[in-house]
Amino acid sequence: MRTATYFFIFLNLSLAVFEEPAVYPLPFLVTSLVEVLCLLVFFGRLTHFAKVTHRSIFWKDTKNICIIAAVLLSLTDLAIYGVLRIYNVKSIRWSRIVRPIFLINFAESRQIRRAFRSIRNTLPEITYVFLLFMFSLLMFSLMALKLFGERNLRTAEGLPYFRNYLEIVFDLYVLVTTANSPDVMMPAFDFSSWYALFFIAFVIINTYIFMSLFLAVVYNNYKKHLKVILGGTNH
Repeated sequence: MRTATYFFIFLNLSLAVFEEPAVYPLPFLVTSLVEVLCLLVFFGRLTHFAKVTHRSIFWKDTKNICIIAAVLLSLTDLAIYGVLRIYNVKSIRWSRIVRPIFLINFAESRQIRRAFRSIRNTLPEITYVFLLFMFSLLMFSLMALKLFGERNLRTAEGLPYFRNYLEIVFDLYVLVTTANSPDVMMPAFDFSSWYALFFIAFVIINTYIFMSLFLAVVYNNYKKHLKVILGGTNH
């Protein structure tokens, strides 16, 4: 039963690869039939669990309520999407976001729930580091706007460079991730090599200091909460 449950959970989550818009598109009828089959298996597994569990205990368990709600939402969304598709009305499958609920809430997924609970407990404690990082990012974005905003610089594509504050925030966030970072820095560097000092300071503070600090806080708090959960389980 555990293997079958994991298989159909994996199959249900994999539908995102084949549903429109998809990497490998399949006809709607095929994906909808597969999804209905998965939902029937989930409902059958829940029914089997209800047969061997006292009714009051079954309905007090939040995991069972979440699975029932996810099944009903998925079927409702599938029916609405199918009807709209018949009338050539464009819509989206909003119920896809509830599919991970099946991965977390079945009784077989105890280890995944522990990890999820540890992540949930860790989030409030990393908020302060995240807010400090965002403050640094916003301040550097403001400095970049003052430094480059009035110099009529342009990117390699001919677009305005560092003129809009929100776009600057996004570009500097890209620079923090080191993804496509030369495109962010080169227009200013081509104008004056001294502007490299601004980006060097930004990278040192935000990429090497804040990201390392953020990772350390996440790791230590996650490990602490996981030990608490495992300790409570053992007791």
